Amino acid sequence: MALMPVADALAAVLAGAEVLPEEMVALDAAHHRVLARDVAALRTQPPQAMSAMDGYAVRAADASQVAARLKVIGEVAAGRPFDMALRAGEAVRIFTGGVIPKGADAVIIQEDTVRDGDSIDITEAAIAGRHIRPAGVDFRKGDVLLRAGRRLTDRDLSLAAGMNYPQLPVRRRPTVAVLATGDELVMPGATPGPGQIVYSNGYALRALARAEGAETVDLGIAADTVAATKDGIRRARDSGADILITTGGASVGDHDLVKQSLEAEGVTIAFWRIAMRPGKPMMHGRLGAMRVIGLPGNPVSSYVCGFLFMVPLIRALSGRSDVHHATEAAVLGRDLAANDVREDYLRARLEERADGVLVATPVDHQDSSLLGNLAAARALVIRSPFAPAAQAGSPCIILRLPV
Repeated sequence: MALMPVADALAAVLAGAEVLPEEMVALDAAHHRVLARDVAALRTQPPQAMSAMDGYAVRAADASQVAARLKVIGEVAAGRPFDMALRAGEAVRIFTGGVIPKGADAVIIQEDTVRDGDSIDITEAAIAGRHIRPAGVDFRKGDVLLRAGRRLTDRDLSLAAGMNYPQLPVRRRPTVAVLATGDELVMPGATPGPGQIVYSNGYALRALARAEGAETVDLGIAADTVAATKDGIRRARDSGADILITTGGASVGDHDLVKQSLEAEGVTIAFWRIAMRPGKPMMHGRLGAMRVIGLPGNPVSSYVCGFLFMVPLIRALSGRSDVHHATEAAVLGRDLAANDVREDYLRARLEERADGVLVATPVDHQDSSLLGNLAAARALVIRSPFAPAAQAGSPCIILRLPV
C-alpha cells in the first residue's frame, strides 16, 4: 500500500466533518467556546453623547477665549443627566460618563478652569467636540461585532456584555476519548517491570484536546489483545465520543492489533500509513458518527500526529473559522541533510533575532521516543519530500507548537 501524502490524509480526516449542534450558555461559561451565529449589538454604545473627562460642559462659542467667565448652573454625574439646556454664558459641572447636556458641545477639563463660587474662569480655550464621546462611537444597535466561528476571548465576553447579551449561542464541545494500548505500559507512579515503560502519550493528547475546547475521556490502557482493544472501542462509542484517539498498536507487528480490532468493531478505515516522519503508521476511520484516529505509540509520533490531525478535526467539529494551523517563515539555525520520500516535521528550538527574523534550530536527535527534546521544542520545521540539503540561514517553514 502506497503511503498517503500528509495533505491528502488531513483532507480525509476533515472530510464530511459536520459542525456540532448549537447550545446557549451563560456569558461566564462562554470563554473559549466557539460562537455558533453572528451576534449583533442589541443597543448603541454609548447611547448618548457623554463626557470623557471630569470638568465642565460648555458651549464652545462661550469659552473660545481665555479668561472667559461662565455661570455654573448645575451638575451632571454618570447615571444622573441634567434636564435643562445650556444657554449663552452657562456651564454645567460634569464628571466622566455624564451625559452631555442639551446645548453643550464641548467639555473643558477642570484643570483648565478656576472656580469662583457659582462661576468659572476659563484658562484654556474650548474646542467644539473636545472630550466628548459621541453617541455610538463604540458601536450602534444592529452592528455585527462577533462572527460565527470565532473562539471567544476574554475581551469578546466584555464586548458581548456591553452589547447586552447575558448568554451566547455556541457550539457543543467535541468529546475526545483517548485509548492507549500495550502490555508494556504502566501508569505514572508505578514501578515498571522488566521491559515496561511509563505511559505518557495520553496526558499530552488530552491536554492538547482540552486546550482546543474539547471535553476528554480517559479510557486507560488496553492490553495487547483483540478483546481488550475492542472493549475500549466500544466504551468510546458508548460514551458518546465524537473522536476516538488510540495510541500504539498501529504498526505491522504481531502485537499491533488496533487496525484489526477497529475493523472488527465496524470501523471503516479511510487510510493507514502516511508519508510523514514522525508518524508513518497512522490510521483514520469512522464508526457511525464517531471519528477514529489511530496514532503511533512512540510519544513524539503520537504528539506530532495529534497536533497535525486531531487539532484541526476538533476545530472543524467546533465550527471554528481557523481550522488549519498557520505556518510561519523562518531561517534554519543549522545545516540539514537532504530529505527522502516522507514529509518531515522536525522538532526545533525557536529564537527571534534582533532584526525580527525567526531562527528555527532542529534538535540534534529526532528519534521519536525522546520526550526531553519534544518538551524543549517550540516549533516544527516542515521539510517536503525529497527536499535538498539546506544550510544554516536558509529559509524554512515552521509550525509553532502550543505553549
